[in-house]
Amino acid sequence: MKKLFLLLLAASPAVLFAQEKYMIKGNVGKISAPAKIYLTYRTDGKTITDSAAVNNGAFQFLGAVADITRATLVVDYKGVGIINLKGSQDVAPIYLVSGTTLVSSPDSLSKATISGTKVNEDNVKYMAFLKPVNNANKALNAEYYATSKEKRASKEFGDYIDKKEDSIAVVEKNLDSLYILANPASYMSLQALRGMGGPYPDYNLLQPKFAALSASLRESKAGVTYQKYLDVLKSVMVGKMAPDFAQADTSGKMVSLSSFKGKYVLLDFWASWCGPCRAENPNVVKAFNNYKGKNFTILSVSLDRPGKRDAWVKAIKTDGLAWNHVSDLKFWDNDAAKLYGIQAIPQNLLLDPNGKIIAKDLFGDDLEKKLAELFGKI
Repeated sequence: MKKLFLLLLAASPAVLFAQEKYMIKGNVGKISAPAKIYLTYRTDGKTITDSAAVNNGAFQFLGAVADITRATLVVDYKGVGIINLKGSQDVAPIYLVSGTTLVSSPDSLSKATISGTKVNEDNVKYMAFLKPVNNANKALNAEYYATSKEKRASKEFGDYIDKKEDSIAVVEKNLDSLYILANPASYMSLQALRGMGGPYPDYNLLQPKFAALSASLRESKAGVTYQKYLDVLKSVMVGKMAPDFAQADTSGKMVSLSSFKGKYVLLDFWASWCGPCRAENPNVVKAFNNYKGKNFTILSVSLDRPGKRDAWVKAIKTDGLAWNHVSDLKFWDNDAAKLYGIQAIPQNLLLDPNGKIIAKDLFGDDLEKKLAELFGKI
């Protein structure tokens, strides 16, 4: 089953310069202490968690963020602390935005009505618009876990699930496109645009859709940020020269991408913690062993976490990745990943000897097929 690790785009300005002063006023059933409500979101690359006491169902949050920010409300019914919550949780997605957002439910957050601010009201409508996709994903997830572990491990079942996921993704992309067309001024159209892009976004698809949004949305802080991201995607399209960078290898020596000019290079983004990356590694190893004598090499960039150098080095050895490896150990803030607009791993780009990007996202047998086109079959 495909599991893609999406880049979390974080706001950078400090709260001191915040533009979105939010208030959340809620009422959920009749719960009281020791229960608590938590508000959690990411900003400046960090996860922020706030809490509020709840009295006869009533709670309130006040705060400020640099820009409109997606967050999650979580009920801690027993007062054990958010890090100790286990199993399925009672949650509700919410956007932190200027104004007062109202959250109301007779029993649970997951069934709450959210109103009072346009962004949150638009999000409710957008989620309802995507309900067919969400239902299809839930059904597929249920089917997956209802299947025996032995069958789930088979290639045939994996291919079946992948095809199902791909068909759902097509439906979602079409719905996102329709939503954007009908709501060019809604903040949620930016979210729909991100949804259309998915983990492996296509500049030629996204830029025209973005240009069709209202001027006010395009010129908003979020709109300007997204245009900058599209500019990054444009700079790493097939046919462009690969941007140069340098990071430390496992011994601490700085290694630049440009030092490999004169060879075909697979620029490979991965991490030791990434299950799909580790599953893909045998295909990369096979291609490397078959073509390493044909003016072909690999430069792998790891998105491993700070302080996890040992895990990175161990994964290289365990998976038999006998080529060049670099990392700045900044997790999703990896400088090279940001330079290339990486939204998911594994991801790769194939460069010709001049450093031009000639192919992207070569997974499974596709990498070997592309190399066979260039060098002939082994």
